[in-house]
Amino acid sequence: MSDTIETKCLSKGVKLTDQRRIIAKVMSESSDHPDVDELYKRVSKIDPKISIATVYRTVKLFEESGILTKHEFKGGKARYEELNEGHHDHLIDVQSGEIIEFVDEEIEKLQKKVAEKYGYSLVDHKLELYGIKKKSE
Repeated sequence: MSDTIETKCLSKGVKLTDQRRIIAKVMSESSDHPDVDELYKRVSKIDPKISIATVYRTVKLFEESGILTKHEFKGGKARYEELNEGHHDHLIDVQSGEIIEFVDEEIEKLQKKVAEKYGYSLVDHKLELYGIKKKSE
């Protein structure tokens, strides 16, 4: 798993400098959706010579190359995740910023049904749910 972004870079002809390789490794190992500042903190622990500008440029390059995808969830900074073949939706905790990825077959069916109702074939969609965690009683 840790080399998937690196492998995608190589297959797409994206040149990997040592610094880009570190950024790719850290991003591949991220289980969350880090913003550039958070990614910078993580890569700086490995190589303190990597500048935030390098992280910004590398993330932009990876996004333009179809390796990362950018999410602009409400009320926050742009966050990134590896672009994968599998579709999923997001549930965002508006208090903590935690992001939960999920797939729900009922929602998928309902979206197709709505599109068909209006005479469309669904080709893509993006679903973001925003919530506040319930307190356990």
